Amino acid sequence: MTNVHPAGEPLAELHSHLGAAVDAAILWTLAHEQGIKLPTKDYWAFENIVTIKKTGEIKEVLGLDRNFYHWTELIQSSPLAIEPAVHGTISGAYRANNIVVHELRFNPMKRNRGGERDLDYIIIAAIRGMEKATLEYPAVRAGLILMLDREFPRRLNEIIFEKAKKYQHRGVIGIDIAGPQSGKFRIEEYKDLFVEAKELGFGVTLHTGEEGSLKEMSYIIREIQPHRIGHGFMAWNNARVMKSLVEHGITLELCPRSNLNVGVIKSIAAMRRMYGALARHRVKLTINTDGPEMHGTNLRQELEFLRKQKILTATQLQECIDNAFDASFIRT
Repeated sequence: MTNVHPAGEPLAELHSHLGAAVDAAILWTLAHEQGIKLPTKDYWAFENIVTIKKTGEIKEVLGLDRNFYHWTELIQSSPLAIEPAVHGTISGAYRANNIVVHELRFNPMKRNRGGERDLDYIIIAAIRGMEKATLEYPAVRAGLILMLDREFPRRLNEIIFEKAKKYQHRGVIGIDIAGPQSGKFRIEEYKDLFVEAKELGFGVTLHTGEEGSLKEMSYIIREIQPHRIGHGFMAWNNARVMKSLVEHGITLELCPRSNLNVGVIKSIAAMRRMYGALARHRVKLTINTDGPEMHGTNLRQELEFLRKQKILTATQLQECIDNAFDASFIRT
């Protein structure tokens, strides 16, 4: 007899950052185990630093107005910490939300303390955490996406790509690039790298279309043709871009509550217009958390939020669930 999972139907999470996916209490313990000097000795003040409490909130606590990943990434910056972080994230998501396909992304170079820690040890520890979780919970399939960064020089990003190739046989399934848009960064200089990644069998996803103009996103769709795009909701008011997404079969990784929390989508009404337009133009959509613990959510809550707010219909939400399984980079 097969038991029914208490959390309901199986789900797939495609866009979750390790830096936003670990419970604050676990981060607190990991920090103390490593002897990291935190900016506060009060747990509740610490929790306020590593979570976003309200819609539209940008961190302005203890000088962290630019990068609220600072402490989460620092605490995870050792093999000792990253293994239980990955293990706990994947296993906890299965127990709580029946997430049976789980892609977790992180930048290993933001976890080596400026070169103090060896990248191979960081990546292998993440792999061990993932493998332990899937061994304990055979229903779960998981994979790691290594992230490049727009603020890194090309050489550092090339090193991350080389590490992805080295560990592709151990469950590194994809490549991503993130970081704020800047005049110093040109996506054109990375076309060759992403094209090579596709040729080698990696899944390719890029953060774009969540700030600035659609120029970069249009180039990515046309010249790189990734399998997926992280966020990408800005395509909603450009019929040509939406048509191009459909023609190339590119799936968007939408992260509703996260985008409201950090203010890149200003209101629920604005989200209703955006998601509605994307759905009407038949763009392939998936729903994700971006990092459940930092944003105070989980994947099932995201789906229920969209249903209750009448942002997407029940039929559209089921399509999003199905799309996530179809678009996953994890293959049996």
